[in-house]
Amino acid sequence: MGFLRRQVVTAALTANALRPLPGYRAAVPSFFAGWLTTELAPHVLAATAADAVAHARGSRRDLRGLALAGLSTAGLAYLVRQSRQVREVAEDALSDALGADYRDVLDEQPTPADLAVPWRTLVYPFRMKSAGVHVERNIAYNDHGRRGRLDVYTPAGGVPDGGAPVLLQVHGGAWTIGNKDQQGLPLMNHLAAKGWVCVAINYRLAPRDPFPAHIIDVKQAIAWIKEHIADYGGDPSYVAITGGSAGGHLTALAAVTADDKTWQPGFEDADTSVSCAVPHYGVYDFAGSTGLASAEQMRDRFLAPRVLHQRWADDPEAFEAASPLLRVTADAPDFFVLHGAHDSLVDVGQARLFVERLREVSDSSVVYAELPGAQHAFDVFPSIRSSHVVRAIDRYLHWHWNTWRAGLDHDEQVSDPVTT
Repeated sequence: MGFLRRQVVTAALTANALRPLPGYRAAVPSFFAGWLTTELAPHVLAATAADAVAHARGSRRDLRGLALAGLSTAGLAYLVRQSRQVREVAEDALSDALGADYRDVLDEQPTPADLAVPWRTLVYPFRMKSAGVHVERNIAYNDHGRRGRLDVYTPAGGVPDGGAPVLLQVHGGAWTIGNKDQQGLPLMNHLAAKGWVCVAINYRLAPRDPFPAHIIDVKQAIAWIKEHIADYGGDPSYVAITGGSAGGHLTALAAVTADDKTWQPGFEDADTSVSCAVPHYGVYDFAGSTGLASAEQMRDRFLAPRVLHQRWADDPEAFEAASPLLRVTADAPDFFVLHGAHDSLVDVGQARLFVERLREVSDSSVVYAELPGAQHAFDVFPSIRSSHVVRAIDRYLHWHWNTWRAGLDHDEQVSDPVTT
């Protein structure tokens, strides 16, 4: 491919990343192109600049290609700047929702080095193993074979005394594909290295197993954690849940439907509540109740035929039951919701309306970070943006864990006062 053609392709990718192609049919290709370009913007920028310099030094210069390279370089630099803005956006979201002094609850105050861009990790963006983490794989939590297995991530040096907080990771993949060792790795490795116990699960997939098989499995995994995680050093009384896309939907749905007996067949008496939820770019409106055209298109063109195996008109209650936005109650746990402003697959409007509903109805805290320039799946591999997201979630979860423990200590002191 010649220089001009390379620059035409780069310019098109950069333009799509800056302003994704609209429309339902363009959503998937626009996402794939925009996601990789956005999260790998430093790499594409370096390659484009190097290509342009090498071409300019040659004897035959194509001014059209050089002009396109200049435009792409400016656009890619802007994408890098947006990625770096996530640090301030996430921090502002945490401070606004939790209070400017929320950091006082953390074990340690983050240093400037902790918050800086880890440029070294960006050299190998797809290397996600951590020497400080031990993983025990393929533990059965139900009898559904490979889809009923989970992995447990623990600190390589052992879990701290007293029991570690637990994070459950639910993978995405449009409820039809995906595996437990493909997503959430930067966050799980980061937290496990700091003393957490993290659990990543498989669950049954459509179209072979239509919804609600997915949420039943997630709830069964929560029940398994409550019963068995102490064997791995985890504290079964504290379980946070996270996931992206379909995993974000299941994360939110599990959080707002604690102990729903209809989705706990054979384990009706199990505790499936969670302490807090951190959904990423989730689907919150299966029923199209928001009135968003994109939600109605997803419902009718994908969710109905592929995931639920029934039409909305035939059983609207099934779609409504699967919509986290319609299941929010005052008892919903604390939430930290994250969504990309340029998400091509799930309209950011769903996240905004879900957060609005949580803040109207729930008695718990709600943090919302809308990430500028971010596409779907922004956290899958290490990047500038995902590094800032991981550390923001780290601060949130440690704030939540420490606040929760302080509440327990307070309750114990009130119920059993010490007299002298």
